[in-house]
Amino acid sequence: MSAARPPRDVATLLEALPYIREFHGRTVVIKYGGAAMDNPSLREEFARDVVLLKYVGMNPIVIHGGGPEISSYMRRLDLPVQFVEGLRVSSAETVEVAKMVLVGKVNKDIVLRLNRHGQPAIGLCGDDGLLFRAARRAAPSGRDIGFVGRIERVDVDVLNHVAQDYIPVVASIGADREGNSYNINADEAAAAVARALGAYKIMFLTDVPGWLADPSDPSSVISEASADEVRAALETVGGGMRPKLAACLEAIDGGVSYAHIVDGRVPHSLLLELFTDAGQGTRIGGSA
Repeated sequence: MSAARPPRDVATLLEALPYIREFHGRTVVIKYGGAAMDNPSLREEFARDVVLLKYVGMNPIVIHGGGPEISSYMRRLDLPVQFVEGLRVSSAETVEVAKMVLVGKVNKDIVLRLNRHGQPAIGLCGDDGLLFRAARRAAPSGRDIGFVGRIERVDVDVLNHVAQDYIPVVASIGADREGNSYNINADEAAAAVARALGAYKIMFLTDVPGWLADPSDPSSVISEASADEVRAALETVGGGMRPKLAACLEAIDGGVSYAHIVDGRVPHSLLLELFTDAGQGTRIGGSA
């Protein structure tokens, strides 16, 4: 007589066990944005998932943007909303609005939810403890996009100190040596943090099922790819996926083992990608 199969919930836990063992003590950087940030129920699920990662011995660090909320407030203030190659064109007024929204509202909302679900969190931005040293950058084509920054330096001592006892939640704003503030693409900020920390994984929550072979076909998810394959295809990728893939390469080239692009519209997509055999989304590893 064959042994009875374990109940589905137990089987899921058993499937997760080797992954929990492998990831224990490892740092995972999570870029949080899109629908997972906008939908009330998904916001709660995300907070629970991140708290669970901390409870099972991982070191989650959340980097967030807040593009839709920034755009909403800009429209209320009659400021133009414009993107070039997936990056927000940012005047000085745009950066003021971004700081107000990201640091004063979005960041604190995330911190409060994590606290409520059982783990203390600390909100930061690039200005805190000189966490990010930034410099002005152009779009990939060379076009001027205003006060948009690239991160030149991440002070890992700040993050390591906070992460000992708290979940760090970082808004993607930074400043240069002269004190000029810059709007920083959150994907790039997450990649810079992952590189500086030597993170094991970086996770990008987005509004598509993953990297799609055919952008018009949601079922054409590329479940696994090497960094070389992404590099070869990058010039043909458009829209918001391009900076995400570029950020994946930036992280992997800096020593991060794996980068993941997952669908933040799916409840618990973070856990499904980390702790199940099937996964959920696209995993990008080192060169083939």
